[in-house]
Amino acid sequence: MAADTPRRILDAAADEFAERGLAGARVDRVAERAGANKQRIYAYFGSKDQLFDRVVEDRIEQLLDAVPFDAADLPGYAVRVLDFNRAHPSLVRLLLWHNLERPGLLAGLPQSVSSHERKVAALREELGEDGWAADRLLDQVLGLVHGVTLQTSGDPERVRADLHRAVSLLVG
Repeated sequence: MAADTPRRILDAAADEFAERGLAGARVDRVAERAGANKQRIYAYFGSKDQLFDRVVEDRIEQLLDAVPFDAADLPGYAVRVLDFNRAHPSLVRLLLWHNLERPGLLAGLPQSVSSHERKVAALREELGEDGWAADRLLDQVLGLVHGVTLQTSGDPERVRADLHRAVSLLVG
């Protein structure tokens, strides 16, 4: 039971932060949801801000595990990220809250940095010297995915097809 306490805390905190953001979240509610005490949460994660950052990193890790990056198929990768985001709406909410309440810090989280660096390196290898700047291309593709993820209307299959086409045109 004690070994799974950090996982229970992260899962409970993810729900709390996704619902209420950093400012509205309460460690007491996280503790209650996780079946842990507040002191244990602080012992594992430090502060509420550090817990929030760790939750976001944990959810990013889940995305990275579920949707491997494919530099040779950016349109397919974009659609797979969209599908993951739709299946896990709390990740999108967490990212939005993080950008609102801790602006600029997401790009500096270790998980984000290493993931971004690996993707850019793979894109550079795939595109060669004549390709678009890999970091800007990655930002554009992810920007499209995130924008489409927030789209609440339209036939989901049509939205997927439109995203695939848009990324295909971008990298074309």
